[in-house]
Amino acid sequence: MTSTRTRIGASRPGWLSGGLDIPRLLLEGRAFIALIVITVIFSFLSPNYFSVENLLTMSAHVAVFAILAIGMLLVILNGGIDLSVGSTVGLSGVVAGFLMQGIQIPALGIALYPSVWVCVVIAVAVGGFVGWINGVLVSRFGVAPFVATLGTLYVVRGAALLITGGLTYPNLRGDDALGNTGFDWLGFNRILGIPTGVVVMVVIALLASVLLAKTPFGRWLFASGGNERAAELSGIPVKKVKVRIYVISGVCAAIAGVIVASELTSANPTTGNSFELTAIAAVVIGGAALSGGRGNIRGTLLGAFVIGFLSDGLVIIGVSEYWQMVFKGAVIVVAVMLNRVEYRSKRVKPSAVGSGPDPATTSGGPVPNLREPVK
Repeated sequence: MTSTRTRIGASRPGWLSGGLDIPRLLLEGRAFIALIVITVIFSFLSPNYFSVENLLTMSAHVAVFAILAIGMLLVILNGGIDLSVGSTVGLSGVVAGFLMQGIQIPALGIALYPSVWVCVVIAVAVGGFVGWINGVLVSRFGVAPFVATLGTLYVVRGAALLITGGLTYPNLRGDDALGNTGFDWLGFNRILGIPTGVVVMVVIALLASVLLAKTPFGRWLFASGGNERAAELSGIPVKKVKVRIYVISGVCAAIAGVIVASELTSANPTTGNSFELTAIAAVVIGGAALSGGRGNIRGTLLGAFVIGFLSDGLVIIGVSEYWQMVFKGAVIVVAVMLNRVEYRSKRVKPSAVGSGPDPATTSGGPVPNLREPVK
């Protein structure tokens, strides 16, 4: 194994050991470069684009998709996908709105008005429950992630429509007399001049980074996403890991849904429609492999900012919605192509190592460290 690593390293010089590898540098930093290019172009096209206030406003828009994308990244790292996050965004907002309207108890002739934080906690818990259902379907019943979460997408959307009767819960600012005001705090307030949604995004990103880099769960997640069979043989609780990442994805979607409802001060059951595609696009643009095992939080955040700043820039310069879809679709296609080029360049041919096929290349991802103690 030692000789194999030595020969792989010798066949792929680093950025500085064999000279500056410009193509590789551009390929691996493509999301950051794309963000700079977008910012420069739209700054020339619109004098208001590159201003502190506008950047903060756009960042607040990006925060919702970034939070969704972080949850989606964990699922994709594990080799799955979660198509239900958009519907969960709508359902969590509806649940919060429903509770804000008051819980009617006809038998007692009273109505209960929970505090705002109770409404938020229950709404987020509902998102976690949706994720738990996805995880159980995928890990315990062996349903393909695409099929399981596609079915959940429709079930959750239908449940949101049933709760509201297809209508919208308006004016969620609450009432001082009922003691349930403050729901709009997430959407309108700022902490040290930064929109609250952006602060929430940063906190979630930091927590997710620590989870992936500093905990056994993070190592298990990467290992089971790169080679599930090898991870299972090494004693990693693959099924439990799968359930937990779907729960985390559902919680992230619910948090995003509460933020959207707070920004709009209303809850609509169709909110979040197609958000799942934007989240997947952010993960792909950020360099993660849809086959699992590769990706990071930093790249996913950059991917979300690329999509968000591009969308807002097109709106600011007055590009029609139809052309916006064309541009965004083109960016996603290019990102997928570049991902393929990057991962193909990293693939090592068996003949190059001279000691038989490398599990990391034949399985599409890294294998777990079998010597590491399993807790």
